[in-house]
Amino acid sequence: MSELTDRPSTAGQRLGAPESFGVSTLEPGMRPPVQPPGRQVSIRVQMLDDTQEVFQISQRVPGKVLFDLVCVHLNLTEGDYFGLEYTDHRKMTVWLDLLKPALKQIRRPKNTILRFVVKFFPPDHTQLMEELTRYLFALQIKRDLACGRLICNDTSAALMVSHIIQSEIGDFDETQSWQHLLHNKYLPDQDAIRDKIIDCHRQHVGQTPAESDYQLLEIARRLEMYGVRLYPAKDREGTKLSLTVAHTGVLVFQGYTKINAFNWSKIRKLSFKRKRFLIKLRADPSNSHHDTLEFAMASRDCCKVFWKICVEYHAFFRLFEEPKPKPKPILFTRGSSFRFSGRTQKQIIDHLKDSELKKVPFERKHSKVLSSSSMSPHSSSFRSQVPKESATSVLLADQPDSAKTNGTEEPPTNGFPDCALNSDPSRQNHNGAGQHLLNPDGSDSKESPQERLVPNGGGPGEDQDRGVTSMTDVYQIPGGQPLSPLTSPLLIEAGYVRHDDEEEARRKKFPTDKAYFMAKELLTTERTFLKDLQVITEFFQKAAGKDEAFPDVVKNLISSHYDPVYRFHQGFLKETEQRLAQWEGRSNAHIKGDYQRIGDVLLKNIQGLRQLTVHLQKHSECLVELERACRSSRKVEAVCRDFEQQRVCYLPLYIFLLRPLHRLLHYKLILERLCKHYPPTHDDFRDSRAALAEISETALQLQGIMMKMENFQKLLELRKDLTGVENLVTPGREFIRLGCLSKLSGKGLQQRMFFLFSDCLMYTSRGTTPSNQFKVHGQLPLYGMTIRESEEEWGVPHSFTLFGQRQSVVVAASCAAEMERWVEDIRMAIDLAEQSSSPNAELLSTSPPDTKPLEDAGAELESEEELCGSRSSLERQSHRGNTTVHVCWHRNTSVSMVDFSVAVENQLSGNLLRKFKNSNGWQKLWVVFTNFSLFFYKSHQDEYPLASLPLLGYSVTVPAESENIHKDYVFKLHFKSHVYYFRSESEYAFERWMEVIRSATCSASRPLLSSRKDLY
Repeated sequence: MSELTDRPSTAGQRLGAPESFGVSTLEPGMRPPVQPPGRQVSIRVQMLDDTQEVFQISQRVPGKVLFDLVCVHLNLTEGDYFGLEYTDHRKMTVWLDLLKPALKQIRRPKNTILRFVVKFFPPDHTQLMEELTRYLFALQIKRDLACGRLICNDTSAALMVSHIIQSEIGDFDETQSWQHLLHNKYLPDQDAIRDKIIDCHRQHVGQTPAESDYQLLEIARRLEMYGVRLYPAKDREGTKLSLTVAHTGVLVFQGYTKINAFNWSKIRKLSFKRKRFLIKLRADPSNSHHDTLEFAMASRDCCKVFWKICVEYHAFFRLFEEPKPKPKPILFTRGSSFRFSGRTQKQIIDHLKDSELKKVPFERKHSKVLSSSSMSPHSSSFRSQVPKESATSVLLADQPDSAKTNGTEEPPTNGFPDCALNSDPSRQNHNGAGQHLLNPDGSDSKESPQERLVPNGGGPGEDQDRGVTSMTDVYQIPGGQPLSPLTSPLLIEAGYVRHDDEEEARRKKFPTDKAYFMAKELLTTERTFLKDLQVITEFFQKAAGKDEAFPDVVKNLISSHYDPVYRFHQGFLKETEQRLAQWEGRSNAHIKGDYQRIGDVLLKNIQGLRQLTVHLQKHSECLVELERACRSSRKVEAVCRDFEQQRVCYLPLYIFLLRPLHRLLHYKLILERLCKHYPPTHDDFRDSRAALAEISETALQLQGIMMKMENFQKLLELRKDLTGVENLVTPGREFIRLGCLSKLSGKGLQQRMFFLFSDCLMYTSRGTTPSNQFKVHGQLPLYGMTIRESEEEWGVPHSFTLFGQRQSVVVAASCAAEMERWVEDIRMAIDLAEQSSSPNAELLSTSPPDTKPLEDAGAELESEEELCGSRSSLERQSHRGNTTVHVCWHRNTSVSMVDFSVAVENQLSGNLLRKFKNSNGWQKLWVVFTNFSLFFYKSHQDEYPLASLPLLGYSVTVPAESENIHKDYVFKLHFKSHVYYFRSESEYAFERWMEVIRSATCSASRPLLSSRKDLY
């Protein structure tokens, strides 16, 4: 194999690789396959940029070894979409069989050049997880255009070429663009449309190379000849036709016009006999075709070549896993033993989601250099880029995963993968602090929100355009590279780590009464609550006051009803701090005194809080008026959107407006635990019970307002996550559940995000805009719907069928428990819909409206044209990378409104010790649990979190003996390969953290579901 380090134009160096084996956005440092000893043969392979590389293979190795060497050379994780083709001794273009010995297929290796090209063209380029893979696909489209294989009209051709030029030389410059077109040939008849290409290029100012690739693939995939390789044939009447195969099935062309298509679901068998290619169809009374269609090809060899590629296309796009080899017969053989070798598309996607592969973000660069006329048109763009890694992609020594602030989609980056991972470095998210995980899938990092601690990013105007947060500019490593926030002295082992002796001495000073730790929970959560109030009363009002367009009525309304609440809780916090200081004072640490109680403080302040009920009742009006102002004025909407991107606004803005009402529930729960703990004879029991009665009455009085606000806020949040639907927020509509299910369609099982409301069920797919909104594909009215489990019928685990009035949908959950939750909630929603709706209940209006006939609606909603947004949406949408919706997508789970309500009651704050990965050191952090996530601060005085960790999908357990964590009160957070250890200061705190985290990682129980139905 050739040495990449000796060639300045190799793929790895062109893409900024840190190692000699190239770079992959998902898996750095791939290693070549092991070969048996013996004499080696040199094989030349031509890459998509027209460069040639020489690889050394042993004489008897199968073709897969050579193919793997090429993928390792590029460090290409998604290599299964590609193949090696060559011209054999019969002058036919054939694919290298990965199972057969390579040199038995390549008769004259010295005179044969293999070509590394795209073999399987997916219907949607957003299914490609890596930016490198998408870039190679763009090179393939560029090659097909140049050789005249990708036929299209002049407008589409000019637009695609303009995107190619934009990715190569950057923004339009008349002289430079003309010269570049003169020196490079992108189309066979390029001169005829040169003016049109220039006009299109002029419109792409500011577009990055990655965006140009995206637009190129977006245009190409809609063309009829996208990915088409024609095989000449004749029908029974002798008419000249061409056959080809695609992800949908076998297609028939006459000239360059598609005249027929046979979907995989309609084909019973494909075979060939001599030079006749046979398609046997399933019996269909409504079909006018014969049961068996016959096409004559040039020779038996032509038939066999086409039959093989059909077998491979069917297996790659339709099967769940690679087919197993047939057992060899003892005496006679019948038929071909050929089978598809490699991972199917589903296996590729699942592997990249579930594996531990980590993205190494890079951004493509314009060359800004004119290619000479002697250069191949294919090589200029590949050689011109020298992308650099983002400074925030440095792997952390003390982290199980990298803390990234950008990605390419998921969890994501909140990507988690969950990851997720797009190439836009300015993405910011909202299920955690500022810049989140999901990739991550960035996301477009398709990885997904996402299984790592995520550093908090900066707000607008900071360094987001460079993909580096302001914190990364502060801390440097010896090599001069900026560090991620999680590698700063605030969050690394070199920072302040508590010694065990010091910790034990400090703990002995604490009172031992359980009531003390309940009072301390009151103190810690009150500090967080006051910080959340400050977001509205100080930071948001300051941002609104700077903009003259912000209505004074709304500003005055918020100020008059939130400022009094804030001032009251300032006094409450001060009294609580004084009482705790007295309680844990040295003189009375181990004796009971008048200060070892909290009920009297609670009773006094809750009685004072009742005087503020009139303000609490107006908070719903504040929410409604703020939303109305945003709808009526784009400037007001921009103010709110920009504020949400600031680091202090670590949650969606509207959630902060609900905090005062949620705080009432926290007081109630703390008092319930106090009353349960105290014996009736205790001095503090009477005050605690009286305070519980007061707060219960207040909470009951405001319960209706709070539930309406919660539902309204959730619908508003979902409206930002969805595109292609209007009027989502309407009176009477209740949100019930959202989550990930697999939908069975003609293409097989496809991941979809489902949203269940009280009147309809909506399914969507994840878009590829910077905001990663979910594109609505279909809606099912709940009125008249029935549901049936159908695992045996379809052979798909955990599947069930939804029978609507106009269409039926088959979906599958990730596990039996998940299916049970969905079935139970859908049945409950159907009951609600039948009680409150009529058969004529209208669906949510979509944008643009669907004008297709009803019988075609299902197919249209699943068409590839619907799977991603237009360029206008790419420019228009705001940055919403990792909301709860995105975390559910990347971690393949669901969340109900009941889960949201439980999470509201189970908010918690306090100090935790976090164990470093590679040592026995522990680091003290202030941790806040809210909105299904942990947010990490250096201390409770910080204004914004340093990092966040979404918990959906995680499990919380106690470390096993084999893990050698010999400390008390330690709990373990685990998701796939991501493990974190945290240590609390007391048994009570340990039990509380375990309780609230389990509430985020386990769905609500059946009694809660039934109670929710009663509330509806």
